[in-house]
Amino acid sequence: MEGGAGRLVDDLNLGSTAAQLAAGGYHSLALDKGGMVWAWGKNSFGQLGDGTKTSRRTPVKVPGLSDVTVAHLTAGSYHSLALDSNGTVWAWGKNSSGQLGNGTKTNRTAPAQVKGLSGVTVTAIAAGGDHSLAIKEDGTALAWGRNKFGQLGDGTKINRLIPTPVVNLTAKALTAGWYHSLAVEDNGDVLAWGRNNNGQLGDGTIKNSLIPVQVELSDVAALTAGSSHSLALKDNGTMKTWGGNGNGQLGDGPTKMRSIPK
Repeated sequence: MEGGAGRLVDDLNLGSTAAQLAAGGYHSLALDKGGMVWAWGKNSFGQLGDGTKTSRRTPVKVPGLSDVTVAHLTAGSYHSLALDSNGTVWAWGKNSSGQLGNGTKTNRTAPAQVKGLSGVTVTAIAAGGDHSLAIKEDGTALAWGRNKFGQLGDGTKINRLIPTPVVNLTAKALTAGWYHSLAVEDNGDVLAWGRNNNGQLGDGTIKNSLIPVQVELSDVAALTAGSSHSLALKDNGTMKTWGGNGNGQLGDGPTKMRSIPK
């Protein structure tokens, strides 16, 4: 579609319809129906996973995942994560804060398994600005990477190079903003942790939290987060938003931040 509402991404070079998409800070990922992962955009830290640091204007294959069946993709500011059908987590790209979870701070231009998850079945993943999250089969939440604002939820501000449990949390879904994280519990309640300067934790304050705190919200089916705002889809189909609103990202008309969902 030239000159209209959008433009085809070079047919994605896929040869089939894309099954899933993920957007990072300056790069994009796609999973085709054949299970192949594609990437394009900025690649200064290897976040495209093609073995180079060459930025790409059109999609290229991520060859290191060709022998596994990828079930889910997510992208952070400069890193990428993939979850395969066996529950194994793969990571590549920038690793200055340990967001790849391989026990080092070395960037990777190709996917590698996240250390410390061997023999563990993961059911969900999320990538924040410079941190990563995962849920184990039993609902235990794990986090690794940057932790300056407590976005790992382990009660500290210590960066973690390998997955570390999020305290007091059993989750069925999660998401990550730039410096904050959120999760949905089995009962539909929402917990949040990390930076809260714009009320993005939704607990009625603007105080950062190193551990999960209750969001004033229930009966939630899905969550997503921006840099400093959060959104929730309730079971009844209504949407709630909260956090930073300087550019109208909460969709309520004004541009005033909100520390509780509305």
